[in-house]
Amino acid sequence: MTTEIDTDRTLNGGTDRVSTRTLTTAGVARRRLRDPSRHPVRSALKHVLLGLGVLTTLYPVLWMVVSSLRPDGQIFGNPSIIPTDFHSENYAYGWTALGKPFSLYLWNSAIVVAGSIVGNLVSCSMAAYAFARLRFRFQGPAFAYMLVTIMIPVHVLIVPQYVLWAQLGLVGTFLPLILPKLLATDAFFIFLMVQFIRGLPKELDEAARIDGAGHGRIFFQILLPLMKPALATTAIFTFIWTWNDFFTQLIYLTDPKLYTVPIALRSFIDAQSQSSFGGMFAMSVVAVIPLILAFAFGQKHLVQGIATTGLK
Repeated sequence: MTTEIDTDRTLNGGTDRVSTRTLTTAGVARRRLRDPSRHPVRSALKHVLLGLGVLTTLYPVLWMVVSSLRPDGQIFGNPSIIPTDFHSENYAYGWTALGKPFSLYLWNSAIVVAGSIVGNLVSCSMAAYAFARLRFRFQGPAFAYMLVTIMIPVHVLIVPQYVLWAQLGLVGTFLPLILPKLLATDAFFIFLMVQFIRGLPKELDEAARIDGAGHGRIFFQILLPLMKPALATTAIFTFIWTWNDFFTQLIYLTDPKLYTVPIALRSFIDAQSQSSFGGMFAMSVVAVIPLILAFAFGQKHLVQGIATTGLK
């Protein structure tokens, strides 16, 4: 058994205060094992493995960036991520290769993303407040049914949804991609916000209710400002998922002038004529930049929102 004695002098009275801390031999051994400086080989091996994991994860992205600077004939014949020459013409060609500037497709994606984010933030937060704070008939079965919808694949719902939007004459517009977001159709975000609201003390609601506040004022003035981490998480995930969505946008957007970034990138590959992989990779790099910026600026709120969700 090993004993460590720490002494320090108090400010009041000038007396000595002695604190004794007893550590067993096994405890000292465990503390030494946790010290990285005592095991340089193990620490170096861990860093090498982590570096290899990072390189493996980033290899497709690095290869895409390097391939955007290569001629079409050298892209698939060279798996190296070390550039030998810079064929920057791919960016100039890819920007106008589809007959319209690529900025048009970036703008179309921005419209769909902005509408989806606003729709999810407004509708999902209101639905979450209803499930977390209100009491109504069949609340439990309704919440369970909402959770079940998370497990339903989008491919099962796409046919009846397409028939509905076709009968309304909205196919070929952005509305089938934006309007469902205003109806709280993303159950994942509702569940995320429900768990977050349940972690907020109900005393806040009761104090506001004593002051004469109704549900609207409690939601907008009391709870909504406290839900910033959950709202930021919803906004970031909605941005990433909508920006990368290809299937539903391909189904509903039939006019080339309304194509979004994923559909435009697919247009570079033509089964009946020559494909432009260099231009496609160049515009893929351009399309990835908004995602990187969104995650870089929202990483703090994203981690905070996920970490605090469900805490009591």
